[in-house]
Amino acid sequence: MSVPSTTPLTTSHWVPDGSGPALRLDLTVGQLLRDVAATVPDRAALVEGTADPASRRRWSYAQLCADAERCARALLRRFQPGERIAVWAPNSAEWLIVEYGAALAGLTLVTVNPSLQPAELGYILTQSQAAGVLLVLEVRGNSLAAHLDQVRPDLPELREVLRLDHLPELLAEADAGGPAADIHLPTVTGEDVVQIQYTSGTTGFPKGAMLRHAGVVNNATCWADRLAVPDGEPWLSPMPLFHTGGCVLAALGALSRRSPLVLMPGFDPGLLVDLVETERPWFLPGVPTMLLAVLDHPDLATRDLSSLRAVLSGGAQVPEALVRRIEHTLGVDFTIVYGQTECSPALTNTSPTDTPEDKGLTVGPPLPHTEVRIVDPATLGTVPIGSPGELWARGYFTMAGYHHNPEATEATLLADGWLRTGDLATMDERGYCRIVGRLKDMIIRGGENLFPAEIEEVLHQHPAVADVAVVGVPDDSWGEVVAAFIRPTDPADPPTVADLRDHTRAHLSPQKTPSLWYTVEAFPLTGSGKIQKNVIRDGWQQGRYRQHLPTSVGSTGPSER
Repeated sequence: MSVPSTTPLTTSHWVPDGSGPALRLDLTVGQLLRDVAATVPDRAALVEGTADPASRRRWSYAQLCADAERCARALLRRFQPGERIAVWAPNSAEWLIVEYGAALAGLTLVTVNPSLQPAELGYILTQSQAAGVLLVLEVRGNSLAAHLDQVRPDLPELREVLRLDHLPELLAEADAGGPAADIHLPTVTGEDVVQIQYTSGTTGFPKGAMLRHAGVVNNATCWADRLAVPDGEPWLSPMPLFHTGGCVLAALGALSRRSPLVLMPGFDPGLLVDLVETERPWFLPGVPTMLLAVLDHPDLATRDLSSLRAVLSGGAQVPEALVRRIEHTLGVDFTIVYGQTECSPALTNTSPTDTPEDKGLTVGPPLPHTEVRIVDPATLGTVPIGSPGELWARGYFTMAGYHHNPEATEATLLADGWLRTGDLATMDERGYCRIVGRLKDMIIRGGENLFPAEIEEVLHQHPAVADVAVVGVPDDSWGEVVAAFIRPTDPADPPTVADLRDHTRAHLSPQKTPSLWYTVEAFPLTGSGKIQKNVIRDGWQQGRYRQHLPTSVGSTGPSER
């Protein structure tokens, strides 16, 4: 495991010292798979994490590499290196085989969330200029085939539609005597684009971040090194493969440690607990909403989860109280990752040996070979230690740009290599970063900048609060005021405004105390499990949030301003 420098910083600028795994800028996804398969051919590589243990399919590294090469040859019968093909399906072994096969074929994989509707699908396939799509017929009632039929007349560049669940038939083409058997795989470089990942589109249309081979494989390697997962220890992943958390960090992270990956078809807390018992994973990544569901599973106390030694979360700050609960309940070391798609994706990560305070209040120091500084959005100067500003990052991991969007690329990826994340953060003298919000989510109340993450951290500490989102909403007097949306631990007995206000005021100054309080049953989430604050804000303006918390015991009226 790489160890961050102990030299105290004097400004919010972290410069890497060269420690950590050596960068291999010529490395590709396919070459990493081939290297591991050559080194540990008989080691378990992939386990299909379905409910019935007897029906789970399994691959060794030799078998997985062979299937990936067969897939590559079959794809090259239909597509030319450099073309883009989309995968529109939930997690499956076939999805991962196509990820590796496309990489070996020199194709760019376009990942598509299987919950998308026709207009959303049409936008991504058009914007990415996808020449093909691999899909399943339907996912949880969402008819993917019907949606594609609806928009296909408007997709003149889409030549091929293939059934992902019929992948064995595609692979058979590459067997001896088949039409793809004699196709030779192209030379692929670390600079080639391996994936286009579309951002969640919280501000306008999604943007397609073009990620390079060397960016994703080195990022996964450096990240897994920080986690200190031993070589060959099994990973269990419920993370969606259409997101970098699944197809880069989980899949390529496990590959870099030559570990078996137990891949869940989708998140289900009961299935996850069953898989821990039967497959005995050492490591589990998941977003906070997943971990909360596991901790609340009614059978948790009676199940054998002793194989788990490390759990990771990301996508949102994890409160210190939840960190302590995870480590105590599961008997694991917990770490938190921070990053974004445009950075391939991981930028910082706490260490397993960090204190619960560091794990709950920070996202750790930058990963090896990662330069980070905190910048004043107005002056673009580096801010002093502890002062908030926009987090900028620079290194091997930055995207090649947004596909066919030069204006957005120029605004995000600067000429000197710095990438503007849009996230507000602070950095301490050790280089540990704390995310205090999105630049666009910052609340400006009466001319004062307030950071939602700081308020959410305090409210998370209240035992009656299961989850919370804090947003700024328009106000005629203050410009914006603070609104808190609370998911109560017990919906039948929600906390009162008076109780939560007193709790907040005990930790924060008055202007940071929410003026408006609402209770919700659930939050709108992105496909990767992040709370969509823009959806909450829009819903508030449209009058969809009317369920106020009681002002006091026995009261059902709206909260005071």
